[in-house]
Amino acid sequence: MAGATTIVQLRVSDVRFPTSLEQHGSDAMHTEPDYSVAYVVIETDGGHEGYGLTFTLGKGTEVVVCAVEALSAFVVGRTLQEIVGDFRAFYRLLTSDGQMRWIGPEKGVIQLATAAVLNAVWDLWARVEGKPLWKLLVDMEPRKLVSCIDFRYITDALTEEEALDILVKAQEGKCQREEEMLRDGYPAYTTSCAWIGYSDQQLKELCTKALSHDWTRFKVKVGADLQDDVRRCRLVRQMIGPDNTLMIDANQRWDVQEAITWVSHLAEFKPLWIEEPTSPDDILGHAVISKALAPLGIGVATGEQCHNRVMFKQLLQASALQFVQIDSCRLGSVNENLAVILMACKFHGERCPPPPSPIHSRASSSVLTPRRRRGGSARH
Repeated sequence: MAGATTIVQLRVSDVRFPTSLEQHGSDAMHTEPDYSVAYVVIETDGGHEGYGLTFTLGKGTEVVVCAVEALSAFVVGRTLQEIVGDFRAFYRLLTSDGQMRWIGPEKGVIQLATAAVLNAVWDLWARVEGKPLWKLLVDMEPRKLVSCIDFRYITDALTEEEALDILVKAQEGKCQREEEMLRDGYPAYTTSCAWIGYSDQQLKELCTKALSHDWTRFKVKVGADLQDDVRRCRLVRQMIGPDNTLMIDANQRWDVQEAITWVSHLAEFKPLWIEEPTSPDDILGHAVISKALAPLGIGVATGEQCHNRVMFKQLLQASALQFVQIDSCRLGSVNENLAVILMACKFHGERCPPPPSPIHSRASSSVLTPRRRRGGSARH
C-alpha cells in the first residue's frame, strides 16, 4: 500500500425502497418491509472512496444514520494505513468508546452503525489495493488476517493461536479452491419465489422462472399459519421436484416447543433446515430445537439477527445450530465475520451467509464474491 491515504470525509445516506407495496421481502414477523440501508461513503485525499452499508427495513434507518454520524469522528482524519495497520485496535476503538458502548455494547443500532462504517473501510482498503474484497482476504497472510480479529470474550472457544493454526493449515490447497470458486462460483439459494405475502400463482410463476435459470436451492417463508405453510411447501416441493433443495424460514416467529411441533408437521417436505425458529437470542432454546429435529434430518440455521461473535460462540458451544448464517451488516462487519467463520471451522459448523437483499445487490461495492449460476445467488 504505497503512500498515506487520509480519510477526509464520511457521508451517510438514508436510502429506502418501497418493497412492501408488492409484499417483496415479507415474512411471518415482518409483513410490510421496505428494504432500506444506511449507506456510507468514505472519501480520501487521494481520490479513493469506500462504500459500506447496513441493512434495515424502513422506519428506524434515520436512527442508524445518526449513530453512523456519531462514529464518524473516529474515522475522519485517520489514514487508511493507520487503521489497517492495527485493525483490531481500530475495531475496539469503535466498539469500546467509554460512553457510546453503553447503548450497545456490540449490539443493536450502534453495532449496525459500526458495521456500515467498517464495511466502508474494508471496501476502501480493497479498492486501494485494486482487488475485490474476497481477493484481498484470500491473498492476506494468516498472521495479518488474524490481526484484524478482536478475540476478546471468545478465547474460551477460540484462541488467537488456534485461529492462526487453522489458517496456516488451510494454505494447502488454497490455489485450487480459488480456481474452483472462479470457475464454478459460490453456491447459494433463492428466497425470491416464496415470500409469505405472495399468491400461489406468483409462487408457481417464480418457481418456474427460477428453475429455467438453473436454480437448485429454494427457501420458503413459513410461520404465520400452519395449514397455509403445509400447502405452500407442498406446492413448492411439487414445483422443484424431489432432487432440488428446500429450506424453510420462520423469522423468529415461534416459542421453542411450538417450533418443534410446527416443523415436525413440515418434515414430509424434507427441508434441509429451519431458519430462525425462535428468538435469535435464545441459545438454549435453539439447542433444544436442534436436538429434537435431528432425528427428522432437519438442521437449524440462524445468525441473520445474531449481533456479535459472543452469541455465535455460545450457539456453537451449545450445538444449537448446524448452519452458521453470518451477516456483515448485523455483526461488526468483516472483522467479526472472520471471528465467526474461524469458530465455525473449529466447531465444524457449516457456514452459509444470508443472501444479499435487493439493496445489497445494488450497492456500489468491491465486496462481491464470485457466484455460481447453477444454484445461483440469493434474493434478487
